[in-house]
Amino acid sequence: MTTDTKLAFAHPEERAEASASADPRDRISLRDHVVEADIGAFQKERGQKQRLRFNIVVEVRPAPAPLDDDVDRILSYDRITEAIADELAAERLNLLETLAERVAERILAEPQAMRAFIRIEKLDVGPYALGVEIVRSRAEVPVRVEGAAVHPLVVFLDNATIAAPDLPARIDAVLSRGLPAIFCVGPTDFPRPVTGHKPTQRRIDLLAIEQNGWALAARDARCVVVSSRTEIDWAVKRGRSVVWAPSKLVLDAVDGPQSRDPVALALWLAEEMAAEALLVHGDVALPAGSRVRVERA
Repeated sequence: MTTDTKLAFAHPEERAEASASADPRDRISLRDHVVEADIGAFQKERGQKQRLRFNIVVEVRPAPAPLDDDVDRILSYDRITEAIADELAAERLNLLETLAERVAERILAEPQAMRAFIRIEKLDVGPYALGVEIVRSRAEVPVRVEGAAVHPLVVFLDNATIAAPDLPARIDAVLSRGLPAIFCVGPTDFPRPVTGHKPTQRRIDLLAIEQNGWALAARDARCVVVSSRTEIDWAVKRGRSVVWAPSKLVLDAVDGPQSRDPVALALWLAEEMAAEALLVHGDVALPAGSRVRVERA
């Protein structure tokens, strides 16, 4: 077996040592850290916890002053386990690759961290382990531009409003507030299949909402349909208006909304986005107990 092949299957500690420079850095490691998580791209993996094993090595810069046995002067092991827990709690992910990238990004945000070797393995897929391994350095982490928080306006439109002749004028009125708008809709008025099975019925109901979102987009070019948090954040930061297709965010959320009521879904999004308000058009019931101000148009 060649050296390269040996290293490919070696522990990240050995890979870090083999690729060290002539002036090697100190390293800290997390070995065989096992947690359970709902992760995976296949339908059979949804709603099923499976074990993930993490092996992580972090190269750190030397402490600029004597340690004095002070934990605040070092990169604590807790910061590594917290990075894992925080990313698993943020949203449900399909790919180990995505999880590895995000854990690496969190670790490399620590001032002492210079390079991270991360291996994540699924332990419950069969009589073997499947996994990914990445190496990231501080130079590869994109610079984050921090600015003032933007609080969008989340707007619910009922079907009568979507079909109204003055829809463009109503959208004008919303946009005149000067806030980026996220439009939410309910399902179409067309009959939907009834399965009698909660998980499949939930998907059908969410798809009916997305169909209506595309119908809204056809009526006004300012209503661009988006599904991911990244797309929403991009639009909000640039003051754009979008229509929310809810399936991805709702199904991927760790503690997502259980209600299929479209106004309740809009309120959930408003709370997730720290919206300025939820503006509701139409004769629909308003949810109670919101952390976001709810207004009728």
